[in-house]
Amino acid sequence: MKKLKNYYMHLRHPQTKECKWIFPLAIGSVVSLFILFLITLTSSDGTPLIPFYRSIASYSIFVESKLHPTPISSHPPPPRFAYLISGSINDGNMLKRTLQALYHPHNYYVVHLDLESTPEERLDLQNYVKDHPVFKKFGNVRMIAKANLITYRGPTMVSNTLHAAAILLRQGGDWDWFINLSASDYPLVTQDDLLHTFSYLSRDLNFIDHTSDIGWKEQQRAKPVIVDPGLYMTKKADVFWVTQRRSKPTAFKLFTGSAWMALSKPFIEYCIWGWDNLPRNVLMYYANFLSSPEGYFHTVICNAQEFRNTTVNSDLHFISWDNPPKQHPHHLTLADMQRMINSNAPFARKFRDNDQVLDKIDSELLFRGKDMLVPGGWCTGSRENGTDPCSVAGNITVLSPGPGSKRLETLIGSLLSNENFQPRQCV
Repeated sequence: MKKLKNYYMHLRHPQTKECKWIFPLAIGSVVSLFILFLITLTSSDGTPLIPFYRSIASYSIFVESKLHPTPISSHPPPPRFAYLISGSINDGNMLKRTLQALYHPHNYYVVHLDLESTPEERLDLQNYVKDHPVFKKFGNVRMIAKANLITYRGPTMVSNTLHAAAILLRQGGDWDWFINLSASDYPLVTQDDLLHTFSYLSRDLNFIDHTSDIGWKEQQRAKPVIVDPGLYMTKKADVFWVTQRRSKPTAFKLFTGSAWMALSKPFIEYCIWGWDNLPRNVLMYYANFLSSPEGYFHTVICNAQEFRNTTVNSDLHFISWDNPPKQHPHHLTLADMQRMINSNAPFARKFRDNDQVLDKIDSELLFRGKDMLVPGGWCTGSRENGTDPCSVAGNITVLSPGPGSKRLETLIGSLLSNENFQPRQCV
């Protein structure tokens, strides 16, 4: 108790010599606070006003100062494409090659050999898809095992396209564009080029070549009535004609164009679900229409108020036609190489199986080795001794666009220009 009392008295009556320290201590504290205030002042852009503070702040003994956060990429996330690649009898090897040239683990793929192809050919393709190490790893390639019978001048091609789209919606619904191609199509740019360029586009755009000026097709396509045996037979046969003709529809306006397109996921959902019944009504009409793949999607999209202003009037293909066009385009050869490049198109058709021009496209535009996948930013394997760099996969969202992206950017810029975009929409 005595010690506590003495301590208390010491606090109440401090000695005179200790009082001498109070005034200097107070002055020092005030000066320190003033300096601290000055060095914390900043300009309007957040820069310290006192240069000395900047030099001090830039130095730290803590390890956190040596760790830099990963910079946020200025590039938008890449989209996903959902591909249908279809073929018929003797197209199996060409379909494999086209799949290799189009493959990217970020995308989805459905392949189909129609019922006219032999069971052995379809089994060979199925085993190829199942056993390919990269396809197996990412699980993004599916074959339609129960083949459809396709009559290419009839509506069964539309039915097959809708079938593949439904599969892709059910099993891989997080894609952005649906692209239909045949085994005789081939890319002119890498998937990294395509994904990079489409990263900057609105995901509701639909690339579909179309016109309401059907011209001679009114008499030779719209008014005749055909029946496609592929709808109900197990053996392929050509369409046959009904003697009675019909008038042009008044419930909707007819449009026509290319059978090859890149359609947005919202529009594909609309075609599959048909919540206002227009897609189903138009599908019923085109069941008796010659070459319905050149009109069905075009007529639906241009008669649907929700989608008619989303069309970009292009099929994204280089195709060499006769003038006037015949039923099929020319087969492309080495003589067409420069014209294909100059078109800036991402795809071309049609090609013969193993034509020399495909080897030239592989080496000069796709940088692809024989029987290998097209290299991209996701491929991290070695190239030594002819090794496929895509045998080892890294981050599948890393893109490494090449010269093809510049060509594609030029094409898309032209298609979306004020001179071409709105004036060439559905009219």
